[in-house]
Amino acid sequence: MSTATLAYRLTGTTGLHRGDRAYQQDQVEILPHDRTPGCLLAVLADGMGGKSGGRKAADQVLLTANQLFERYSPSRDNPGEALKQLVLEAHLMIKLTAITSEEEPHSTVAAFIVSPSRDCDVIHAGDSRVYHFRGADLVSRTIDHSYVQRLVDEGQITEDEANAHAQSNLLTGCLGTNADPPLSHKHLGQLEIGDSLLACSDGLWHYFTPRELGAIVQALPAREAGEMLVSKARQRARGGGDNLSLALVRVEALD
Repeated sequence: MSTATLAYRLTGTTGLHRGDRAYQQDQVEILPHDRTPGCLLAVLADGMGGKSGGRKAADQVLLTANQLFERYSPSRDNPGEALKQLVLEAHLMIKLTAITSEEEPHSTVAAFIVSPSRDCDVIHAGDSRVYHFRGADLVSRTIDHSYVQRLVDEGQITEDEANAHAQSNLLTGCLGTNADPPLSHKHLGQLEIGDSLLACSDGLWHYFTPRELGAIVQALPAREAGEMLVSKARQRARGGGDNLSLALVRVEALD
């Protein structure tokens, strides 16, 4: 994911842990573009439904992402439209999977494309998030499609209360449901040297404040930061942790 022909390099890492669940239903991958240096797609999916239904749904998101990115041309294609296509195609494939199984496979998605110009586009559905940090400071994050987020938006509860809410796992939008998935695309503009992008499932972000995430992401190389985030989330879960996953990408200056 680095090249001497660019004024920067992208370093990245993924993390995946089953937590204290019987099944792993999260999936995550960072895909460097095979023909264009400085371009990548990061995609994360948190599957839900039955013993294997959630895993099937998450696998379908990653399969769709791989197929789409193989065809993707950074010089020709619009990254925002490509991400919307990823959401819609994965949603359709998960619904088709449901027809042939007794389970109800659903999945979140959190994905971003970094273009050779260092521009970044983000999309998500459900409560898997993408955080954008500049150094240790939070620039922005995606807003969950969830019941408790709606309560926060309406001023009925605070962000802290949302984390401990009994219905924090109720989603208002995801992939594989009867309703059309949300197409929450955001163009972040040009990333700067020192910026980091963190996609993660609720099994990870639930245990951190944005300030903590930013401090860890900025202080350590990508791989070590990912390992520390997983380790701390596992400690704080105290034996009751969900599946967790992350994809972390940092923009660094060439030495």
